Amino acid sequence: MANTFNAEDIPVITPTFRLQWEQVQDCYVILYPEGMVKLSASAGEIMKRCDGVMNISNMINDLHKQFPGADLENDVYKFLEVAHANGWIRTKQAV
Repeated sequence: MANTFNAEDIPVITPTFRLQWEQVQDCYVILYPEGMVKLSASAGEIMKRCDGVMNISNMINDLHKQFPGADLENDVYKFLEVAHANGWIRTKQAV
């Protein structure tokens, strides 16, 4: 299956969703009018970087700095595909 995204794409959280640290849940969550999605630690780290500024290549490099030695590139792309399919993120055109 081909990736929807390429390394230069800049993911941003869709305006109808909000990423927030939820102290009670001890994790990041995605909030939307109909409810909440609890994210795993790795999903939260990826979503934190979907800021509309950082492209995917830089996001992966940043994650490598935080988690040295982790083979995470494929996992990042897979998660971004899921997040996109759920409508949580979209891509912003590079300026």
